[in-house]
Amino acid sequence: MSFLSRIMVLKSQAHFSAGVYNRFGGPSAGVAIEGSRKKKTGQAKSRVGLLILGFMSVYVVVGGRLVEYAMKDQEVVSSILPPDRLMASRPDILDRNGEVLATDIRTVSLFAEPNKIVDVDEAVEKLATVLPELDVRDTYKKLSVKSSHFAWLRRQLTPKQQSQILALGIPGIGFRPEKRRFYPGGSTAAHILGYVNIDNRGVAGMEKFIDDQGLADLASVGMTSDQPLEPVRLSIDLRVQNIVRDAVVNAVNNFQSKGAGAAVIDVHTGEVLGMASAPDFDPNNPQEGAKEGWLNRMTNGTFEMGSTFKTFSLAMALDTGKVKMSDTFDASKPIYIGGFTIHDFHGQRRWLTVPEIFQYSSNIGTARVIDIVGIDAQKDYLTKLGLLTKMQTELPEVKMPTQPRVWKKINSITISFGHGVSTTALQTGVAAAALVNGGKLIEPTFLPRTREEADQIAKQVIKKSTSDEIRYLLDFNGFKGSGRVARVPGFAVGSKTGTADKVVNGRYSSTLNFNSFIAAFPINDPKYAVITFCDEPKTGEKQYGGTISAGTAGPIAREIIRRAAPILGIEPKFGEGGSALLVSY
Repeated sequence: MSFLSRIMVLKSQAHFSAGVYNRFGGPSAGVAIEGSRKKKTGQAKSRVGLLILGFMSVYVVVGGRLVEYAMKDQEVVSSILPPDRLMASRPDILDRNGEVLATDIRTVSLFAEPNKIVDVDEAVEKLATVLPELDVRDTYKKLSVKSSHFAWLRRQLTPKQQSQILALGIPGIGFRPEKRRFYPGGSTAAHILGYVNIDNRGVAGMEKFIDDQGLADLASVGMTSDQPLEPVRLSIDLRVQNIVRDAVVNAVNNFQSKGAGAAVIDVHTGEVLGMASAPDFDPNNPQEGAKEGWLNRMTNGTFEMGSTFKTFSLAMALDTGKVKMSDTFDASKPIYIGGFTIHDFHGQRRWLTVPEIFQYSSNIGTARVIDIVGIDAQKDYLTKLGLLTKMQTELPEVKMPTQPRVWKKINSITISFGHGVSTTALQTGVAAAALVNGGKLIEPTFLPRTREEADQIAKQVIKKSTSDEIRYLLDFNGFKGSGRVARVPGFAVGSKTGTADKVVNGRYSSTLNFNSFIAAFPINDPKYAVITFCDEPKTGEKQYGGTISAGTAGPIAREIIRRAAPILGIEPKFGEGGSALLVSY
């Protein structure tokens, strides 16, 4: 019987005795009965008092010992997680088709009880035969602390290593079960998935996102378990992801570039079907990757996107109604303003129509167009397109765009053709998707999203008629302009190149470029947008200009579309000669 139960029984007995006295005794029962009652009541109170005192003594002793052990464990174990938390599960991460991208596997970690080690030198020497990379000095120091009852020696061993260490027969050595995160695809989706630390907690990417949704809080209070959790399904298509990563890794190698990146986006849902940044790392062993590989250049790096911005500049000009497709602008001579000279790389030295400004990527023509739009309207449109604000998505690694503190006319002009504002590559691709999907900006997501769900959060940023005109310009450039490099037979691809001189020590370099490329397909009814970039290439496809965008970032897009379009269910159409859009204008 518990302590509280005993107290309740004794109280009941006391109440019962009092009731009998009131009913049958009373003052007329005599002095003898009253004396007997008082004697028994006194004895009962004494027994209750002794019983309470005894139980309180036991609880005080037990409580004191628990506190002592707790303080001792805290001092010895410090940051060592208890076994149940070492085995706590993380949810599997799957691609949109159910392919496993990340999962937990069981493993063991090696620990020692230094107070039980007989010969420290012998123990360290034997362990080094199985673990050649073991820090001998640090291990010796740990095992020499005889007052210590626990010390980690090596986390997450292989089964072979565990078997070999067991065969050594070292007293005071043991193993604790753990769970380790395993990424079957290695580096394939490194910057999307991120990675976990030694305690299986998310550090970057979608792994950190999952922890931030509540998993980390549950783990901190010990409410996680080793039971399987509901998998987390991503928007990523592993087949497309493999293609995208192959293309950017090949670009780094083939074009001897500092970095490269690409993404494929569903223009109607905002889902990212594939995204890669190179150099990258292997999330199974992120510490071995170079620091350069940890940077997700697609979302956590900002760059001047060059002439791809002309797409947005012409879109806002057409959308305001102040400029029409048939209008012409003087591009016959450079523009001189504030000590700067605005000239064209492919100068035609004549008046140009709006499609020709786009086709020849005329800085002069774009500057004259944006002058009609005005600075305030330009800032407003770029903000609505999400190019001046921080992109909202699940990945934690997202950088804020940069812009001038004060927009002067020279700033407005250079920004119109992609210099002066730095944005992330992914948000540039998202803005490009808005230009071809009917004018709706849809924030990107790495989780599945239906078209109906996307429509609920979409923001109309340009008119549908403007979107139709931009699709025509992209198609026109892809068929007759610099976008020809990404024209894949059977697929109508609309596109725009962007070559930006990089800023070095406060000045624009004439030898280092950041090249970007936006594309959409099939351009007559766009389903997907592609954004690619190539950073500081030293070589490129000579027939398309070498180190400029058409010779570097363009080929990345071409390779992705050529391989991914059939997988995405886009049926090729041959023998049409060009896009139906070109006929309609």
